[in-house]
Amino acid sequence: IRQGAMQMKKTAVMFFSRFLAHNTDPGHPESPRRLQAAMRGFEQAGLLEARKCSLIEPKPARIEDLRLVHRPEYINYIRQLCMSGGGILDEETRTIASRESFEVARLAVGGVIEAVDKVLTGRFRNVFVLARPPGHHAGPGYGLGFCIFNSVASGAAYLLRELGLKRVLILDVDAHHGNGTQEIFYDRDEVLYISLHEDPTEFPETGFVDETGEEEGSGYTVNIPLPYGSGDPAYWKAFKTIVTPVVRQFDPQFILVSAGFDGYYEDTVGNLSLSAYVYLRVFQQVLDLAHDICQDRMVAVLEGGYRPSFLRKIVPAIIGRMAGLNVGIRDKRPSLDLIAQKEAERIIEDARRILSAFWTL
Repeated sequence: IRQGAMQMKKTAVMFFSRFLAHNTDPGHPESPRRLQAAMRGFEQAGLLEARKCSLIEPKPARIEDLRLVHRPEYINYIRQLCMSGGGILDEETRTIASRESFEVARLAVGGVIEAVDKVLTGRFRNVFVLARPPGHHAGPGYGLGFCIFNSVASGAAYLLRELGLKRVLILDVDAHHGNGTQEIFYDRDEVLYISLHEDPTEFPETGFVDETGEEEGSGYTVNIPLPYGSGDPAYWKAFKTIVTPVVRQFDPQFILVSAGFDGYYEDTVGNLSLSAYVYLRVFQQVLDLAHDICQDRMVAVLEGGYRPSFLRKIVPAIIGRMAGLNVGIRDKRPSLDLIAQKEAERIIEDARRILSAFWTL
């Protein structure tokens, strides 16, 4: 019995070398090197030897799983495109599908579905899905921003439809707004979608503070669009004063995290000027919320993060926290942009005012 109880307390890392087969252009920021670096850091941290972590491989999502959030004609289009050798899904954001991408993206979705299943049935306490391509920009009928199928949205839809849950939180900490995830659940109240992201004026042109959902979903979309260069203090203030109280009031039965790390101050794609320390603080708060509210049920899924050297540090540190282990990390705190700080304060107050129509803040 003791062994079984210990087994339930484990953290799992979902990874498969097949994720490396999704090919993008040479020099493309979303490259296999991202996962290779993260896995190298995970191995160097010795988390498997500590017997608190298990490494598991995903199975591909079924077509009916993809249809939980994507239109059949879009799924068929991706399949045909990849069978014919691949092509460009979106020119402006360099979103590319290669010959292998349909199967690899199916694996990413399958990994999230398998992860939520294993957590809900008590096999693992929590899971980090180390997959690519990322997913949160993919909508019902389109790919965008390096994303083909929306893995996290699929996991939430699976929890609702197949496993009977009523309240699922999706917390998106990627530097960019998850336009696809928002669109999929915008008129529904079973999913609370919260996103902290950089100013979305240039991309993806969604995620402004007054986008709060519609019909039954009114109030169940929470957007906190912070100015470029906001830094750790503003990000943490937004999290503590808006995210934490809203999550507690929603009382989710399961937490999904779109875990993007492109807000890091040295990232080539994001502009939030965050350090490793605020990511650790945020993830610890999420773990505390999961413990208090939903029996530790949490699955994190890699989204953005395009500096492999940072992924090598931050991913094992986050997984360590999930497993109850302290994996050391050293980082610099970038100097603060006082103008951005002041603008961030204004946006946080705007968000609090708008969201007070739906939540006690």
